[in-house]
Amino acid sequence: MKRIILLGPLLFAITLVTLTIIQYDFMRGLGWHPLNDPTFDWPSGLALGPYGIVMTATFIISGLLIALLAMRLKADLESDITSQAGSALLVLSGLALASLAFTTDPTIRSTPATWHGRIHDLSFVLLGLTLFPSMITLGFAFRQNEAWQKYSIYTWLTVILVIPSFILKGVFFYIFLFAILCWIESLAWKLNFSPAGATRP
Repeated sequence: MKRIILLGPLLFAITLVTLTIIQYDFMRGLGWHPLNDPTFDWPSGLALGPYGIVMTATFIISGLLIALLAMRLKADLESDITSQAGSALLVLSGLALASLAFTTDPTIRSTPATWHGRIHDLSFVLLGLTLFPSMITLGFAFRQNEAWQKYSIYTWLTVILVIPSFILKGVFFYIFLFAILCWIESLAWKLNFSPAGATRP
């Protein structure tokens, strides 16, 4: 089970790259451009394409794996308010990512927004409202644990990088995704090679 959590960020990254290449013409048809407008219906629009079921499944699997990672992290860290809150927020982030499986609506359309499109948009908002606070809170939790102190600095540096890139969008969104996936994967590697509770002082 521990090794499975390593797959979440890797699965998400590989799926994004692969589907973007395979469905490039489809995404361009939606109005997306990899440089001029990289966040226009991307990456959620990948679920609308001919291989969209793969993106939908990836949202679910990756989100659940992140939630599992967060619960594993909760068991590994010292039981205090910061670790509990940070882990809980990360669980919610994973569930929000999984909820992006509700198919989005294309931006350019002639029909009203669908119920699943509205849930998708709400899930994206929930993802942002839980992910950033979870990282900030976990940064404090890591600082209180000797074995995790280096991750405290790394976490806060990641936050400093990803919040502006998330707000600026455009090509900066690629930086946001890359930094977040690297951060989650680094936590998974740390947890994978230390038994639960072993890093507690």
